[in-house]
Amino acid sequence: MAKALIVIDMQNDFCPEGALAVAGGDQIVAPINALMQQADAVILTQDWHPENHSSFADNHPGASAFSTIDMPYGQQVLWPRHCVIGTAGAEFHPGLDLSRADLVLRKGFRPDVDSYSAFFENDHSTPTGLAGYLRERGLTELTFVGLAHDFCVSWSAIDAAKLGFSVSVIEEATRAIDLDGSRDAARRSMKEAGVTLD
Repeated sequence: MAKALIVIDMQNDFCPEGALAVAGGDQIVAPINALMQQADAVILTQDWHPENHSSFADNHPGASAFSTIDMPYGQQVLWPRHCVIGTAGAEFHPGLDLSRADLVLRKGFRPDVDSYSAFFENDHSTPTGLAGYLRERGLTELTFVGLAHDFCVSWSAIDAAKLGFSVSVIEEATRAIDLDGSRDAARRSMKEAGVTLD
């Protein structure tokens, strides 16, 4: 089986001093670069939000960051404004080795629906096209790393497993937001979906 390393959202806004900083997010850049050397292909995902994105708390008058609202596709966490198209925060961490990337997949650009997974928008039905790309290239063994463990990494890994790929997450090369115990919940959900946690 051909192996792909899928690097989730290693962007400035998710690293220390970023708008939605994940503790220790910058510490996994070097391990991720090392893992790239062992992969047959490397895919990078990039959160890519318009300014009017519905997941931003400041686009909902009176709402606070990390609160939740009901959207047509289900419950949505409201986040601090982050990874806005064309901003420095949306750029990849400067230490990330971009030379190994076969594909950069941008997600979250539709204003009315968030996109944690690399495979589907949060409505669980609008595909990103990544599954087809991987299958056409014969990339069936997927390893996930990046940010954040309990949201975009776990949602991507679970969707990949549901789509029939062989899936693992290298937990030392991820970091979690851990919002109200979301890290442990994500680990349970991944295990239930058949994801290997390394």
